[in-house]
Amino acid sequence: MMRTRVNKSKIHGKGIFASENIPKGKVIEVCDIIPLTQKDTKIIDKTSLYDYYFGWKSRGGAIALGNGSLYNHSYEPNAKYKKDVSKSKIVFVSVKPIRRGEEITVNYNGDPWIKKRVWFDK
Repeated sequence: MMRTRVNKSKIHGKGIFASENIPKGKVIEVCDIIPLTQKDTKIIDKTSLYDYYFGWKSRGGAIALGNGSLYNHSYEPNAKYKKDVSKSKIVFVSVKPIRRGEEITVNYNGDPWIKKRVWFDK
């Protein structure tokens, strides 16, 4: 189920792009995670990995495997992510149709429709 490819992004460094047309509501990618303790997260906060992990339960974090940590942020995203804590996975799903070649973005607030400024826009 490889619907994506990594490519250079105009948003930031690398990004994830659709390698085929993806209809609304389609699972794009299911990523296993590496859970991080609160202690691990505090250490990572001081490194270049700071922008690449997800908040997880108990104020710890999680590194998404696969392409999970490479989806760029948008306040007008075409996808969302859902954390499945019980299965230690993050699932990326389209929230609108995505054309082949289009960059796939998510809102780092978690909910695709929240417009609250994220940490790097403050």
